[in-house]
Amino acid sequence: MYRCVASNRQAFVQQLAVQYVAHGYWFYVTGCIPEQKDPQAVDLKLIKRYGVSLSPAQRSRRKLVGMANVQYLRHDRLFVLIATHGWHRFFEDEAGEMKDCRRYPVRFAGYSISHRNGHASVRIDQRAYKELKAYFLDLACRRRVQTLEEEFRRIRFEPYAPVRRQVFNIHRAVNRKRQTAGFEPVPVSAVRLRRRVYRVFDQGGSAEAA
Repeated sequence: MYRCVASNRQAFVQQLAVQYVAHGYWFYVTGCIPEQKDPQAVDLKLIKRYGVSLSPAQRSRRKLVGMANVQYLRHDRLFVLIATHGWHRFFEDEAGEMKDCRRYPVRFAGYSISHRNGHASVRIDQRAYKELKAYFLDLACRRRVQTLEEEFRRIRFEPYAPVRRQVFNIHRAVNRKRQTAGFEPVPVSAVRLRRRVYRVFDQGGSAEAA
C-alpha cells in the first residue's frame, strides 16, 4: 500500500527534499483539500489518476523508456504531487499549475524547498527568515545570554545546511548588537548543528539525530 501521509511538518519536508527532490522529482503542483472533502478519498483519487502506487522496479522500467514517475505526499490537508522528467499525463492535466522547483521553490511551513547546484536545498523561506531575525534582534540586548541560548536552541527549523547558514547569520547579527552595547556574546554552541531524522509515515513521527 502506498504511504503518503507524513506524520508531521518536519517529516513532510524531509521526505519531499531528501527522497523526492534529491532524486530528480522537480516538477510539482501543490493543493489544499477543502474542509468538506475527505482527505483519504482525495489521496486515493490522485494516486489512482496518476499511477503513483508503483514498485521501485516499475519506476525503473518507466524511466528507461522515457516515462516520468510521480510521487504524492500530504500533511494534514496540504498535498504535493511531484514528478520526474519524461512523459506522463500529469504534465498535461496540471500544465496550468505546474512549477519547476529548480526555479520556484516549494514553500511549506516557513521552509523553502528547491533544487540548487545539483542538490536538494532546504532553507528558511525569506519572509520567515526576516521575521525570525527581527525577533532575535529585538531580544538581543533585552535578554540574558542564557535566555538567548535557549531561544536559539528552540528554533523550530531543522538545521539543514542552508538553514544552519541562515541561523549563523542571525547569531552573528545578535552578537554584533550585543557587542556594541557591551554585553556578553551568545556562544556559537547555541546553534543546533545536527538535524533530527524523522520516521516519515509513523503515527508518532518519532525522530533521532542525524
